[in-house]
Amino acid sequence: MVVKDEMGLTNFSNQQKSSGEKEKSSFSMNVTTYGDEAGSPGPPYDPHLHRELETPTTDAETLIHILKGSLGTGILAMPNAFCNSGLIVGAVATFIIGFICTYCLHVLIRSQYELCKRKRVPILSYPETMRVALQQGPYFLRGFANISVPIVDGFLISYQLGICCVYIMFVATNVKQVADMYVTPIDVRIHMLILLIPLIIQTYIRNLKLLAPFSQLANVITFVGIGITMYYVFRDLRPIDSVPYVGEPRNFVLYMGTTLFALEAVGVILALENNMKTPKSFGGYFGVLNRGMVVIVLLYIFVGFFGYVTFGSTAKGSITLNLPRDDWLAQSVKIIFAIAIFITYALQCYVPIEIIWNTYMKKRLTKNFLLWEYILRTVTVLVTFVLAVAVPRLELFISLFGAFCLSALGIAFPAIIEICVMYPDKFGPCYYIIIRNILLILFGLAGLVIGTYISVNDIIVSFQ
Repeated sequence: MVVKDEMGLTNFSNQQKSSGEKEKSSFSMNVTTYGDEAGSPGPPYDPHLHRELETPTTDAETLIHILKGSLGTGILAMPNAFCNSGLIVGAVATFIIGFICTYCLHVLIRSQYELCKRKRVPILSYPETMRVALQQGPYFLRGFANISVPIVDGFLISYQLGICCVYIMFVATNVKQVADMYVTPIDVRIHMLILLIPLIIQTYIRNLKLLAPFSQLANVITFVGIGITMYYVFRDLRPIDSVPYVGEPRNFVLYMGTTLFALEAVGVILALENNMKTPKSFGGYFGVLNRGMVVIVLLYIFVGFFGYVTFGSTAKGSITLNLPRDDWLAQSVKIIFAIAIFITYALQCYVPIEIIWNTYMKKRLTKNFLLWEYILRTVTVLVTFVLAVAVPRLELFISLFGAFCLSALGIAFPAIIEICVMYPDKFGPCYYIIIRNILLILFGLAGLVIGTYISVNDIIVSFQ
C-alpha cells in the first residue's frame, strides 16, 4: 500500500496510516543548510520527519533487502559477463560500474530529498521526482515534465518485470537439471508452469516488512550456495593466463548489460529508502547503501573473476549450470539457489505492482479495491510467466534488460534530475557538475542504444 503526500502524489511505503496519524523518524537531522521553497512560512522543512509509515523497516532490515535485491541471478551470471569483457577488463570495469551505479543512486536520493524540501512533501516517487525536477530545470526541458512520468514508470515496470522473467527462467532451468537426473526429462516450460501457482501465492504478501524474514532466509541460502559453488570453482581452478585478459570490443556491451542488470536494483532501493524508519542513515560514506554496495561489488568481482578462470568460454548464463551433473553436492547448489531466487521473486514484483496499482488503477476504482489489487498481482505474475516461456534465453535476457532499462534508470535519468535541481546557478566551479552529468547522460544513452541493439540481435540469431 502507499501513503499520500501533501500534494496528493503517490509514493512507495507499506500501508496507509489512519487519518491524522503521524509517525516521525526518531533520527534527528540538521536541515539548516538547505533552503525551502521561496516564500514558504515556518521553520525549515525536513521531509524525513513527515513520512507516515505504519510498518517502517529498520537499517538492518533495509540492508538485508538491498543485499537480497542484488545478490540474485546477477552474481551467478558474472563469469559469463567476464567472458564477454575479458578477465582484467571485467574486474576493473565491474569496480568502475559499481562506483558509477552507487554514485548515481546517491545523486537520485539526494536530489529527491532536496525537491521534497522545496515542495514541502514527505516523499516523491522516482517518476514524480523527474517531473518536479524538469519543471524547475532549464526552459527547454520543462515541456517534457508531464510526459516524463509515464516514461520513467515504463522503464521501472519493464525492468522489474524483466527481473521476474529471469527469475522464473533461472529457477526452472536449475530445477530441470536436477530433476532430469532422477525422472524422465520434461521441457523447461513445464517446470515454469509448475512454479506458476506458488509464485502467484507468494506475491499476495503485500507488506515489505513481512518480506524481510524471507529476504534474510534467502540471503543465508544464497551465501551458502555461493560458498559451495566457489568450492567447485577453486577445486578445478586453472592458471589465470588460460583466459583472455581483454575480450572483443563488440561483446563488451553485453558485459555492460549483464553487469548493470546485476548491480543496479534502482527500483527496489528507492522503495526501501522511502520505507525506512531512519532514512537519514541510508546515505553517507558509511550509510546503509554504501555498506551494501561495497559487499555486492566485491562479491561480484570475486565470483566473476575466478568463475571465468575456471570455466573460461564455456561459462553459462548461470555458473550453477556449469557445475558437475553427477555430483550430489553440486546438484544441491542448484536447488539452494532455486529456492533463494524463488523467495526473492515477491520482492522484485513489489515495485511494478505498486506503480501500476497506485498510479494507474486505484484512483480509477470506486469499490472492491482489495479484489482488484489481487487480480493485478495475479496478472503480473502471468505476464512474467508468458514472457519467460516465450524467450527462454537466460544470459541474453539479462543483458537486454540491463542495457535497455538500467542505462536510463540508473545513470542517465539521475544525471538529468541533478542538472535540473542545480539549475540555474549551483553547478560549482567551472560548471563541473553539469559537465560530469552530461558525461553520465551520454554514457547511459550509449549503453541503452548499443546494448539494446546487440542484445536484441543476439536473441533473434539464437532462434535461427
